[in-house]
This record gives sequence, C-alpha cells and structure tokens, in this order.
Amino acid sequence: MTTELLVVGGEHRPAAEDNTFAVIEPGTGAPMAQVAEAGPEDARRAVDVAVRAFDEGAWPRTSATLRGRVLLRASAMVRDRLEDLAELEARNVGKPIRDARDEIGIVADTLEYWGGAANKIFGETVPIQDPGLDVTLREPVGVCALITPWNFPLVISTWKIAPALACGNTIVVKPASYTPLSVLRLAEILVEAGLPPEAISVLPGPGSAVGNALVTDPRVNKVGFTGSTEVGSKIMALAARNITRVSLELGGKSANVVFADADMDTAIERSVWSVFGNTGQDCCARSRVFVERPAYDDFVAAMAKRTDDLKVGPPLDEETELGPMISAGQRETSLEYLEIGQKEGARLVTGGEIPQVAGGENGFYLRPAVLADVRNDTRVAQEEIFGPVACLIPFDTEEEAIRLANQTEYGLSGSIWTRDLGRAIRVAKAVRTGVISVNSSHSV
Repeated sequence: MTTELLVVGGEHRPAAEDNTFAVIEPGTGAPMAQVAEAGPEDARRAVDVAVRAFDEGAWPRTSATLRGRVLLRASAMVRDRLEDLAELEARNVGKPIRDARDEIGIVADTLEYWGGAANKIFGETVPIQDPGLDVTLREPVGVCALITPWNFPLVISTWKIAPALACGNTIVVKPASYTPLSVLRLAEILVEAGLPPEAISVLPGPGSAVGNALVTDPRVNKVGFTGSTEVGSKIMALAARNITRVSLELGGKSANVVFADADMDTAIERSVWSVFGNTGQDCCARSRVFVERPAYDDFVAAMAKRTDDLKVGPPLDEETELGPMISAGQRETSLEYLEIGQKEGARLVTGGEIPQVAGGENGFYLRPAVLADVRNDTRVAQEEIFGPVACLIPFDTEEEAIRLANQTEYGLSGSIWTRDLGRAIRVAKAVRTGVISVNSSHSV
C-alpha cells in the first residue's frame, strides 16, 4: 500500500490537519493507498499559490507556443508510461485493463490536441463606424478550480486540465475521493514536462469540505465540475454568490432508440456496451432502450443473451469485459433499483446477481441486468442509477419514440438506430439532448 500526499504548487505536502483516508481497490475491497485528506485550509493555501502564480508567475506570461510544447512533452510521457498508468487506473476504478489502456491513450491524445491548439487561439477584429479598430483578445481566465469524477478520473480531469493550461490559466484540481491516484501522477508528469510547479495543485478530499471551499473562494475565476446533477446544482448556487463562471457536465438517463429497420446485430452489440460499459457507471450511458414493437421481443432476447455472455472479472485479467463497481454502496444502489423496477411492473430478464470472482470475494462485483417491459414514467426509467441496469421499453411510432425519449429531466446524450436517413435526421433534431449519434453509441 502506497502513501500519497497533496500536491500544492507542484510540491508534495501533508494535509494541514494531517488527516488521511484509505483508497479502496474495488476488485478486492482492500486498501491500495493511504492519501492525505485536504480540507478548507488546504484549499485556501492552494488558491493562494494559484493566485500568485497567475498574477506574478511565469505560466500566464509564457508564449502560447512554449505552453503547447509542455503539453506535447506531457503527452509523450503519458504514452511512455501508458502501461503503469493503465494498471493504476484499472485497480483504482475497477475497470478492465484493456479499457484503461484505451483511456490513457485518450489522455495522451487530449494533451497532444491542446498542445497543438495552444498557439491557435485567435481573437477577432471587427469593422466599426468611427475611425479606429475593435479588437477581441482571448486571454486566460485566471485561477480555475476543476472538480472531477471517479468513473473516468484521468480522462475527464485531462479534458479540463489540458485546455485550462493551454490558455495560460493556473489550476487547482479536486479529484474524486474514490479515485485520486492517477490525477496525482498526471500532476507530476506535467511538472516534469516543464509546467511551472506553482501552476498546478491537486487536493484529494471530500467535496463538502474542499469543493465548497474552492467554489466559494472569490479569488477563483472559473469552476469546472463533472458529476451528479444534485451536486452540480449546489455548485452553481454557491458559485453564484461571487458571480463565478461555471461549466457543468452532469447526470444522464439517455435514450437509445432502435427502429425495426436497423442493422440489429450492430444495434444489439452497441446497445449492450452503451449501457454496461464501465459497469454502467457512465453519465452518457444509454440506459433507456426504446425498441420499435415489431422488433421488440427478438431484441429483448438477443440483448439478454449477449449480456449473459459478458465476462465479469478482475480488472487486471485481460479477458475481463466488466469489472467491479466502485463501491459496496454503489452496488447496493443498483440492487435496490432492480427491486424497485420489478415492483413497478418491469420484468427482470437476466442479471442482477453478485458473482463469485476468484480473488475478488470482497470486491464489489455485480452481473449486468436487463429489465424489460419498463414503463417510461417509473422511477427505474427516470432516475439515474449509475450502474449496470438496462431498461427496455417498446414503442409503436416515430412520434411516440420522440415523446418518450424527451420525457426526462436529463438531456446529455442519446443514440438512434435506423437505415432510414430521413428518419434519422428528423429524430435527431427532435430529441432534446446535447449530443446524439446515429448508428453509433459514441458521444465524444
């Protein structure tokens, strides 16, 4: 078991109150690291450092080209250390090692993209009536507080960190308490790649203490948050006190609309992964699967069979397709929703058992579950479960599919499966969601 400290201005430090917490390995239920637990005083110190770094330090005054080179070097270093980072991410999150490798590749790609974009951030000049020139200059925002989730900890953190640094900002990152380890490693890589140490801090710790302190600090110029809708709403309210800019990426209960004319083999395969990938712990999961009635019964049977074939196992096993859930509590929530769904009239077609996994007897494993004949107005269809539970719902017409898809408080992503191009365009325009894919389950 390792011991991890906070990163404040690029330096490793214990927490101000000397508190620590255990990071649990989901595959075994055992501690894998003891981590310094930041509190409000640590948040204040990190913001102190970030403010000085922005007002007086080198990073905002470094040319865009040189900032880009730092990110490009960091990208190359991530690729060089891909296997170590992937193993750390797989163990800490519980995701299959092959998925973790793909994600570390995305991290490197993201750093590379923003490394190339750093010197291509253009302003505008606009003709005006009077003599003179109207110029728009894009400048760094300032101090950015970045609060990131546990399901894709390094990927989503990098999606925030890389553009913030490319633009010359200084940052304080608050990773999820479940999964801080890879983000701590990334901070070290960035400093090694040439980022001035004072430009980055990483504060593992509870959101109620660290997150609130960062969001309410009037010296923070921008807050970025990915997580639950409930917490995002609170962050928006807290940030409003200081009129702080906020970017939020929140929960989802996304629709996957399958028409009878779709390529069913592909639609079934991708529907399975769009719900159960990352063991269902994905805000973009297409967990409401609407299937046109002529194809419904066959689709239910085929999806259940494919779900049964998924291999649930240890994260570091190369054959594992689904790993454990992040915690015992998260697994219990999924089991509770399976009970709720059946009481609401849904039919459990397959899954929902706690499997026996060699070496993972105390891990947080759960077989993925398919609920059929779900009503769209029930809790199991309307509330974000964040677990491996698919809700299958029949529909009769294109208009009904659109109405059902839009019958939700969420609007994050979605998919449409059809061979009819006109229908694909109509439904894509009519479904109210941020991102929608056609004959694909990819959102980003």
